[in-house]
Formats: sequence, structure tokens, C-alpha cells
Amino acid sequence: MFWVDLTRRRLMSGLAASAVGAGVLGVGAATLRGPRNIDAVAGAIEAGPLEGELSGAWPTTTTLLPGLDPATGIGVSGPIGPPWPTSFTVADAISPEVPIYSAPGVRVPTARTLPHPTVEGYRLVMLVREKQGDWLQVQINTRPNGATAWIRHSDVTLRTVPNHILVELEAKRLQVFHGSKAIFEAPIAPGKASTPTPLGAFYVDILTRPTNQNGPYGAYQISVTGFSEVYDSFGGGNGQIAIHGTNRPSLIGKPASNGCVRMTNEDVSALIPLAERGTPVVIVA
Repeated sequence: MFWVDLTRRRLMSGLAASAVGAGVLGVGAATLRGPRNIDAVAGAIEAGPLEGELSGAWPTTTTLLPGLDPATGIGVSGPIGPPWPTSFTVADAISPEVPIYSAPGVRVPTARTLPHPTVEGYRLVMLVREKQGDWLQVQINTRPNGATAWIRHSDVTLRTVPNHILVELEAKRLQVFHGSKAIFEAPIAPGKASTPTPLGAFYVDILTRPTNQNGPYGAYQISVTGFSEVYDSFGGGNGQIAIHGTNRPSLIGKPASNGCVRMTNEDVSALIPLAERGTPVVIVA
């Protein structure tokens, strides 16, 4: 993972409560399971709707790394919205391995499978982009950014998530939307010009809590299925980005990271209940 260098906030209490459900947060070697209490996780939050709505088109881009072999059978997704639904379908793996297909019934030439649990030891989560009978086209956590493949419905269980996250790099702002209604907003520190935060349509795949909450990753890390356009690997990881806290809050509002999206510890703690695994994350310029 790219867990390295990678206030305004108001929350509608009703939507916040509906977003708090069962989940798993890694806490060092321990694990928190079961329903999350929004007060315990996010602290005191001012109630009240944000002004404004999403409107217009949000163009996204995906990056094909040089040398990507089309014979892999992996596709690349397009933008998630608009229009913006009030729920998104997520696939949780139930098989030890999930075979991937280039089209329904057509295995990818490499015969690749996705491990479950993942190499990090977490449940394999995929964002469903299309359904065809017993087949699902899903976005998967691999290069190239926005990678998609087809899987069998029988290898997963389905659930829904209510929100999507919008990260605006120039505005240095992160917002959470339920449909077209903004329900959360906070300033961020995106990547530097030399190590930019990748643009595209991604999703949350892992929620973790660093052992050292006073360290560079702060109170929580929200892994996003986007990969650095600069680093093939970083700090022992594979160049994947995350939204996370920071021990340098003075840098919020400035392009300061190696590609991740930094928030204050207070804001990332408030974001956690709204960012269930599988939640779409759209990053735009």
C-alpha cells in the first residue's frame, strides 16, 4: 500500500446515522468489529446541511501504464456519474479465490484470480459497475487505474453503500455526497506537482487505524484503489494511495503529499463512518 506521505465540516445527522453500520477497522494487531458509534468514532459533529448540490459533469481520467499488455483481458472503467444514485452495489468475496473474466464466461488469458483475503489480510471488496444475469462487471484493486473485470455472482455476496466521495485537487477539498446532496466537507492536502494525486474513479477497499495515531498517517487510513502515476512502489508498498490523517495539520490546504490525500485527524475521524468499504471515490482536478 502507499501508506506514506501520501475546518470546515458539517454533517446531516440523519444521513450520518444511516451510514454507520457493521465494519472492520484494523487497530494495530487488534480488530474492532461490529456497529460503529458515530460519537465514539467521529467525535462531536455539527448538525446541519451543506449548501449547494452536485451539478454538471465531473470528467475523470484513467492512466494506462506504459507497456500494459492488452492480452491481460482487464478493462478500464469510465466515470461513475452523474447522475448520482443514492446507493452503490458492492461485492464482498466469499470464495478463497475469485477468478476474473474479460467477458461473461471468457477467462482472462492469464487465468488470473484475485486472492481472498487480500495480501494485506482483509476481505476482498469490489465495486459493481454492471450486471448481466449471473455475471458482474466489477472494478478491482489493481493497475491500471480504474481496472475492471467480470466475475461470477456466486463468488460474492452483494450489499449497498449510500454515499460517494468527491476529491477536488485544485480546490483542495473533499466532500461526501448522498445522491446529489453534500453531507460532509473538509479541506485536504493533496499530492505535490512532482508526485500528483491520480485522477479517476476509484473506491474504498480497506479501512485501517495506524498503531501510532500521532504518526504521519494520523488517526485513520482509508485505502483508495488508485495508484501513483510516479511510483511503481513506495515504502515497501505498491504505490496505492489513501486518504489519511496527519501529524502536520499546518500543511492542510497545500499540495504537500507524495500522492495521498491528507486530512486533519479530526476530519478523517468524522469521515470514517461515511466511507464504508466499497464507497466510490472520484478524484478530479
